[in-house]
Amino acid sequence: MKSNNKLFIAIVAGLVLGVALGGLVHYQYPESGEGFAKNIKLLGTIFIRMVQMIIAPLVFSTLVVGIAKMGDMKMVGRVGGKAMAWFLSASLMSLMLGMMLVNWLAPGKDASVSMADVKSADDLVKNTHSFSLEEFVKHVVPKSIFEAMATNEILQIVIFSILFGIALSSIGRYAKPLISTLETVSHVVLKMVSYIMWVAPFGVFGAVAGAVAIYGFDIWKLYANYLVAFGFGILCLWVILLAVGYLILGNRLWALLKRLASPLLIAFSTTSSEAVFPKLTEELERFGCDPKIVSFTLPLGYSFNLDGSMMYMTFASLFIAQVYGIDMPIEKQILMLLVLMLTSKGVAGVPRASLIVVVATCAMFGIPPEGIALILPIDHFCDMARSMTNVLGNALATSAVDKWEAKRD
Repeated sequence: MKSNNKLFIAIVAGLVLGVALGGLVHYQYPESGEGFAKNIKLLGTIFIRMVQMIIAPLVFSTLVVGIAKMGDMKMVGRVGGKAMAWFLSASLMSLMLGMMLVNWLAPGKDASVSMADVKSADDLVKNTHSFSLEEFVKHVVPKSIFEAMATNEILQIVIFSILFGIALSSIGRYAKPLISTLETVSHVVLKMVSYIMWVAPFGVFGAVAGAVAIYGFDIWKLYANYLVAFGFGILCLWVILLAVGYLILGNRLWALLKRLASPLLIAFSTTSSEAVFPKLTEELERFGCDPKIVSFTLPLGYSFNLDGSMMYMTFASLFIAQVYGIDMPIEKQILMLLVLMLTSKGVAGVPRASLIVVVATCAMFGIPPEGIALILPIDHFCDMARSMTNVLGNALATSAVDKWEAKRD
């Protein structure tokens, strides 16, 4: 626990120093802001890449061992069913909350923002495929487990690991040596996590310093309506998630939140919920969750339960429609919501992954996809909030499923 507190303090120090240094560069040496940001962000890139390097072996080893050790396929189905019920309910609630708030607050109406320069959105627009059943199946079902691991496609790794784990548990005593080996691998990778997490303060320092050096503090004033409206939406989502969490966990919720302090801060600073996956696994097990439940539920959550990103998708898509003055009747919005329920599943928990889905959805519903350029300058700060919310949602989901299973036993 003392080590955890020291890490939290180090991350906060990195955050504060990053803001201070970024502000100094932006206001004292504005001409070198972009060059400085490009170099200092390498610290954040190093941290995120170190975490990404262990995502695939951690998900594969823990998920296979978790399923194989459960033994009872009825238990696998029961835990999976409970987890998916939570994920789908939370996703639908998040999407609907975003839709209701953007209609009520209407931050994009009567916008006086110039749409002359949309070059910043070119890469996103070009690299986004329109949604189709074929594209969805290609994204979900792995062609090669090695390709899926190389590109950190968590959903594809999860699907392969579930099938591998079920097959392994069905061959009886022959499976024991391999299960033991994979369990050792998972322990080794988790030990690596404890080393890598001490790089987090430097990663936070680099990511924040780079962002502030480019945008300065004025970015918080830019598009005030959008930021305030989205911030209010995230606050509402947190209230709902914590209320449901309290109903299930009771006073243990506060102990869980203490455990989540470092993961939440890392997700907020690096704008990547994937960056805290290994640390979150460790903290949930320390909180008292059954390792088998954690290793099964959490990887699924990273593919199916990104609550902050889900709310953002409807919010951003309808905001762009409002700016362009495009009428979106309620039936069309509901259809968009259902499409987002499908297209968003398996979206990586990495920076700006949500924007790819927003661009594809806009193109589907006759909203100019290049309108994403409107929110690119401030998306970094929206991404901070939604990444942190994704982590909270997955921690609560895993803890809730563990509580239900413990109560049943």
